Amino acid sequence: MVANVAQRLIGLWAYTLLFVQIILGTFMTRWIEKFGAWVFKFHVFEGLLIYALIFLHPLAFTFFYYFIGKGFDPFYTFVDVCVICKKDLEFSYNFGRISFWLITVAVLTGLFRAATPFLRMHWHKFHILNYVAFFTVYYHSLRLGSDVGTFPFSIIHTPATLIILGIVLFKLYSHLKKGNL
Repeated sequence: MVANVAQRLIGLWAYTLLFVQIILGTFMTRWIEKFGAWVFKFHVFEGLLIYALIFLHPLAFTFFYYFIGKGFDPFYTFVDVCVICKKDLEFSYNFGRISFWLITVAVLTGLFRAATPFLRMHWHKFHILNYVAFFTVYYHSLRLGSDVGTFPFSIIHTPATLIILGIVLFKLYSHLKKGNL
C-alpha cells in the first residue's frame, strides 16, 4: 500500500532530520561562527521541512486507514489522545500525537518569536519542547516503527537518541552548575 510506505519513509526522514535539527540548534552559535549566518537560515528551512514531514506522517496514516476500510478520521489521527487506553497500540499512538503537538508549539514559537515581547524573551523555553518531542518520537517509533531495527536506520535510531540524551544531561549539568535552574 502506497500510503503505508509513504508513512514509513516520511517517519524515518522526519526522525533523522529532527536529530540533525536538534544538533544544529544546540550548537547554533558555534556553527554560525564557523560557517556564517546562512546556517541559521538553513536551520529555519530545515525546521519547516521537518514540520511538513511530521504533518504528512499522520496524514499518510489517515489515508492508509481510509484505504483499508476504517474510514477517514483526522480527529482520531491528530487529536484523540487516550488516558486509559484499551489497547497497547493506542498508548503508543499517543506518543506520536503528543510529539506532533509539542513540535507544533516549538515551531510556531520559533516562527513568531519576534512577534511579541513575551516570545522574544521566552522563545528558547518553548524550543526546549523539541527535546521532549524527540524522546516521545523515539518511544513512538520504537513501539510502532517496523523499520527501526532494519539497516541502515538501525545504526541511526538508538545512537541518535543517546546523543540527544547526552546533550540534555550536559545542558542540565551546565545549568545546575551555574545555578540557573
